[in-house]
Amino acid sequence: MTERLLARARAGDGDAFAELITPFRHELQVHCYRILGSTADAEDLLQETMMAAWRGLDRFEERAPLRAWLYRIATNKCLNALRDSGRRGSRWQYQPEIPLPEPTRGGDPAGGGEPLWLLPYPDSMLDDLPDTAPGPEARYLLRESVSLAFVAALQQLPPRQRAVLVLRDVLGFRAAETAEFLDCSLDAANNALRRARAGLASHLPPGWRDRSPLPGSQRERAVVERFAEAFERGDIDGVITLLTSDAWLTMPPLPFEYQGRAAAQFLSAISFRNGTRQFRLIATRANGQPAFGCYLRDPRAPIAHAHGLLVLTLDGDRICTLTRFMDNSVLPCFGLPRTLPWPGNDLRRCHGSRRIQVDHIPGDPGQSG
Repeated sequence: MTERLLARARAGDGDAFAELITPFRHELQVHCYRILGSTADAEDLLQETMMAAWRGLDRFEERAPLRAWLYRIATNKCLNALRDSGRRGSRWQYQPEIPLPEPTRGGDPAGGGEPLWLLPYPDSMLDDLPDTAPGPEARYLLRESVSLAFVAALQQLPPRQRAVLVLRDVLGFRAAETAEFLDCSLDAANNALRRARAGLASHLPPGWRDRSPLPGSQRERAVVERFAEAFERGDIDGVITLLTSDAWLTMPPLPFEYQGRAAAQFLSAISFRNGTRQFRLIATRANGQPAFGCYLRDPRAPIAHAHGLLVLTLDGDRICTLTRFMDNSVLPCFGLPRTLPWPGNDLRRCHGSRRIQVDHIPGDPGQSG
């Protein structure tokens, strides 16, 4: 069957080509996301990969499986994109209404710090991917390799190290295959992997693979529901009670991070404006973790405006990281609207839901804080 499809595709049959590559499209997009840290960039690079594969099909020699050939193209497209300093740029600018407090770490990227470029990935787009090791040398399960901690740590590595680690430890390709993908020697590929593993370990929190409860478990639901109830009530003390003593609050791509007491103070003074703001949360999932579309009540109208996405990283029965994505452009990927009615019977919270049914009210006044 594959041979016949390949022959037809090489003869210019676009339908045959689509049938050949469709089984790999989704996993290739996730591959690009791990390397790039952005769902939008991953989709762009997936399209470039498909175009390059279509144009280069005559050069596919069938010495390796079609899947491996496609991964080689996708990996090199991602590396080329990362070399293009003008590709990423600054797509979104954040202008707070009031000055942000002094962060625990991080600062103004203009002062020399590079912001971590990271966007969330919807769990609904992971549903048809197997949560098993896809190759003999894979070290990570799917839910581990798409977690925010893992993808964020990857973004701290140089591009080639990032690619080598994903190919070897996430996808399980062999050393010789990886060297061929990257057109380098076997020694160079192995050296890059050793450096990548050491670098990744330095950016991952200790015990990160074992600390969070299983997705969808009763233990996870209990923490998430308590958090949502406290957040919607504006009970800042209740929210803080659910945080570990060293919990982090991060807001990628902003280079500001707050930990412990500083994170609590930020939530009280900036997010809740000392009790003058009200929120509604709509449950979803991102990167294998519980998440919420966040909506801020409009004091002048009976609606709530989108206020980004909030992702929780759990440590047992507590929350060790709150990751706040302030850019509302991420919401459509999660089936979330720009506005919600306030109050309304449709503001339902259903843990793990993919989409919500609400009246859509046009308009997006932006957000801050």
